Amino acid sequence: MGLAFNIALACFAATGSFLFGYDAGVMTDVIQSPNFLEFFQTDKKSSIIGAINSTFSGGAVFGSLMGGLTMDRFGRRWTVLIGAAVNLLGACLQCGAQNLAMILVGRILAGWAVGILSMSVPIYQAECAHPKIRGLIVGITQQMIGVGFIVSTWVGYGSAQVPETSAFSWRFPLGFQAIPCVLLISGIMFFPESPRHLMEKDRSDEAMKVLRKLHYDGSNDEWIQSEFNEIKLTIDAEKALTVPGWRIMFTVKSWRIRLMHGTLMQVFTQMTGINVIGYYQGIMYEELGITGNTNLLVTGIYNVVGPLFNLIFIVFLLDRVGRRKPLLVGTVLITIALLCEAVIGSQVKYATGAREHSLSIAGVFFIFCVTCIFSCSFGPISWVYMSEIMPFQIRGRGSAFATGIGNWLVSTVWSQVSPKGLGKLGWKFYFVFVCFNVCVTFPTIFFVFKETKQLTLEEIDLLFGERALGSLPNNLDNKTVEETHIELTDNAKMA
Repeated sequence: MGLAFNIALACFAATGSFLFGYDAGVMTDVIQSPNFLEFFQTDKKSSIIGAINSTFSGGAVFGSLMGGLTMDRFGRRWTVLIGAAVNLLGACLQCGAQNLAMILVGRILAGWAVGILSMSVPIYQAECAHPKIRGLIVGITQQMIGVGFIVSTWVGYGSAQVPETSAFSWRFPLGFQAIPCVLLISGIMFFPESPRHLMEKDRSDEAMKVLRKLHYDGSNDEWIQSEFNEIKLTIDAEKALTVPGWRIMFTVKSWRIRLMHGTLMQVFTQMTGINVIGYYQGIMYEELGITGNTNLLVTGIYNVVGPLFNLIFIVFLLDRVGRRKPLLVGTVLITIALLCEAVIGSQVKYATGAREHSLSIAGVFFIFCVTCIFSCSFGPISWVYMSEIMPFQIRGRGSAFATGIGNWLVSTVWSQVSPKGLGKLGWKFYFVFVCFNVCVTFPTIFFVFKETKQLTLEEIDLLFGERALGSLPNNLDNKTVEETHIELTDNAKMA
């Protein structure tokens, strides 16, 4: 089956990423509904709206951490299935909410599910991908997040074309998310488990069958056998020395470094300000003088632009130009776009007539620039880089920590404070992200991050210094450090 099956698996698994995008984007339109605001007795800039969004992100923190446990115990497919089932329950609660408590619990469950899916889907894709196209395969995660945002926006826009007294304007968009949940639950078990997880569970024959199913092109038997041997060598070395628990990720130096890379990657992605725009762009457009259905229409167009750029980038560029260069260029360009947005925001409230109209268009343009640049840098690369740099034995727990803390915990903070920040500071709020990008993101990527394009996951072990584990402290295993080094060195030579 080869490439076509590999892409089909990645796309179907990314239905979980679609749920991520849809759940994250749907509230942008829901909070525009007059009936929703009246029903919950709130307004768009209130702490209640911040709480509804932050509970979603907060639930995702714990969902991500839980996913690290289920991936190691039950595998990649079952973790995706669990995430979809939890999301289905959350969708039902949100759609049928009769009070604020119900919608908050529904959002927590949806966030919990998205946390599970956001860390498990890229890992599943990365472990099944051919190294030459891993950027494309895992980049489908960001593509489907973008598609989720698109669908949420246009479902919300269409649902808004009802009388202001109708609850359909917000109940239908919140209930719509049940459809991809059912689809994912129904189909994920028809796809194979990750070959690396099968190998770790001593199911080598099944792992070889899956490798052939994913990568065989009619003439590459030797490469598949070599890949099988390399995976087995690395996993056997890790299994011989692995210590259970989460503390090991912080104790082993090489693992700690890689965990830091993955977590910082997610933090830097949040500090582009992209989720603040995603959640609260309606408020930003109002500050530019764009209101009513025009506001919803601009939001809909915004959510289409990013995925288009992302698709072009992952198909034609990501596996050629690598990871570091797009991140560095993206940091610079996003910073410039946010600075321009701040300047325009500082002037638009004093303008009238044609000048006000021109400034509004310019303000929308630079908000659009942020999503275009993000979609060609941090958007897809955050998932690709995080999933490929984690060594196998902590890939579940490490990705759970990086996603839960680096992505969702930071997102929770911004979800809560952004309505107040935009309301009180206005255009000055953008400088928080500008300063962080200049002082932290750019220098860290430039001096610390490594290039990983087109390397196998096992070759990335060597890129970070040592095959498999590195050096385990004496008190964590019966073997001495010297014995560990000898064994790993011999294994590396054999490879």
